[in-house]
Amino acid sequence: MVLEPGTAVPDIVAENQDGDRVQPDFATPTVVYFYPEDDTSGCTTEAKEFEERYEQYESVGVGVYGVSTDDVDSHSEFAEAHDLSFDLLADPNGNVAEAFDVDLVDGRSRRTTFVVAQNQVVGVYEGVRPEGHATDVLRDLGEAGLLDATEQ
Repeated sequence: MVLEPGTAVPDIVAENQDGDRVQPDFATPTVVYFYPEDDTSGCTTEAKEFEERYEQYESVGVGVYGVSTDDVDSHSEFAEAHDLSFDLLADPNGNVAEAFDVDLVDGRSRRTTFVVAQNQVVGVYEGVRPEGHATDVLRDLGEAGLLDATEQ
């Protein structure tokens, strides 16, 4: 069972698509979305939609991180092919997925999104449908009072 709302978020460190070690700051509003695999149709749709809305997320102070069990090289190719500005965290051993209690199926993360603020899970989306998800999450962040409504 994935981390529930109200649960403390674990500290994580993982390499991004550039090979840099990244430790997200979960004190501020953050979206961590787990996806199965780079360059598949659903995962590409989801990543491109987060990219389309990324400036809006940034303008209201929300970090965005994509996580899959693909390695740094795969993330690098995926990010470059689709001009992704946000960090894709490589989790080839499944340690980040395990920290969030996200199940792996055949070595791939189940599509799950967490909204985090003040070092706690404030929202969870399981069985995510990629199309429109980035927009839905941003809207829900606003409805939860985690954004400046004038910025949306």
